[in-house]
Amino acid sequence: MLSQIERGEANPTFVVVWSLTQALEIDFSELIGGSSAATGANDIEVISAEHTPEIRSADGLCRLKILSSPRLAGQSEWYSVEIEQGGKLASEPHAPGTSEYFTAITDGLGVESGESRVCLKAGETARYPADVNHHISNIGNRAARGFLVVLYR
Repeated sequence: MLSQIERGEANPTFVVVWSLTQALEIDFSELIGGSSAATGANDIEVISAEHTPEIRSADGLCRLKILSSPRLAGQSEWYSVEIEQGGKLASEPHAPGTSEYFTAITDGLGVESGESRVCLKAGETARYPADVNHHISNIGNRAARGFLVVLYR
């Protein structure tokens, strides 16, 4: 996986990146060069926009901002997703029992899981198995956005 990432042939999932940081015994924020700050007695953690981790597809048409805490990697993850016109966020099967929940913020998004396909309108949510091949694609004529939650069992 590391050599594929280095050659630009693979985009690691959040779980893969988290596992690498644990194996290398480094803090996730060190890997991305970010920092967080507690803002008072309530210990509210704030991650600035420029330090929010981001993953891009190899073709540059898909961008995911990692919104979930690194402590939840492998349990639940959530992302802000932007897909340019004609882009496709394709995923191989995750661990057995994994499911995804994708909410379209804009029109023009399609979801495929196994043999099932749906087109989403803004505000609609697709819930589907992610332990099979699946993808989210922009079938519209402009950039599209949504939120993705991945739940592992």
